[in-house]
Amino acid sequence: MNKTAILVGATGLVGSHVLKLLLEDDRYSTVKVFHRRSTGISHEKLKEHIIDFDNIEDWSDKLASDELYSAMGTTIKKAGSKEAQYEIDVSYPLEVAKAAASNGVKKYSLVSSAGADKDSKLFYPRIKGELDEAVKELSFDRITILRPSILDGDRQESRPGERFGLAVMRLAGKIPGLRKYRPIPAEQVAGAMINSLQDDTGGYCIYEPNELFHL
Repeated sequence: MNKTAILVGATGLVGSHVLKLLLEDDRYSTVKVFHRRSTGISHEKLKEHIIDFDNIEDWSDKLASDELYSAMGTTIKKAGSKEAQYEIDVSYPLEVAKAAASNGVKKYSLVSSAGADKDSKLFYPRIKGELDEAVKELSFDRITILRPSILDGDRQESRPGERFGLAVMRLAGKIPGLRKYRPIPAEQVAGAMINSLQDDTGGYCIYEPNELFHL
């Protein structure tokens, strides 16, 4: 195969693994990355676009491929405010998805979060749920939404609270009723994203935390 893939969020915990796997996968001849800063990776397959997400109209025509992988996301601490986090977690990835669908991209995979619910009273699960619901309405032939539990892996930035949460959830994951919420390696989520688009099934599919370990 000689497929082309688009990836947004390539420098994040899951996105960096998606990029690595796509570059190593013989089914893909071109991997387009759209980001604010360079990944620092040099590869014959990689086509890197340094862009401004606030001016998508300047580069939306380049969002053409066979598949789109979306792994954008941040924390409120890193973003600085709820408004800024909403832009990165919802507005930007939604605009990218809309443009890609308009350009004829057929398949789309989005990494969301366990507990995503547009009606949640909590900010983070609510905004994740809003994006999940919005992308379902787009004209892709296949849409997969992955909702992992807490991610396990080495991040570029320090997150002490998340490290504590990982330790707690590793213990909780040994309890039968909570096992599905055990931490999942980011690389496994990345592989699940790619695997989720490798057949011709149509429509959309949501994969909950426990299902990702088998995808």
